[in-house]
Amino acid sequence: MSEFAPALWVDEIGGRVRLSMAGFFSAEGSTLQDAADELVWKTLVAVAAFRSRGIGGLGAVRRPDLDVVGFLCELERIEAAGGDIRERLFGPSAIAA
Repeated sequence: MSEFAPALWVDEIGGRVRLSMAGFFSAEGSTLQDAADELVWKTLVAVAAFRSRGIGGLGAVRRPDLDVVGFLCELERIEAAGGDIRERLFGPSAIAA
């Protein structure tokens, strides 16, 4: 597993929570949990696209960052093995300890 992880930002916009993952996308929800669930869903869609199209789908605008490619590969392996990508996206949960 690599050390790379995209930065995450949390903002409140118009009474809604926006969770953004640098270099990827953002998601909104009425709570942080809702925004996180939406971000996980969007990430899984991106991982499925990466799995089906490979690196070619990432380079439409510019050459893909190798850290990003490695990160997507890790997420794909986790998801393909039936795992939950949340810990890799957000870090270990204090609740799970």
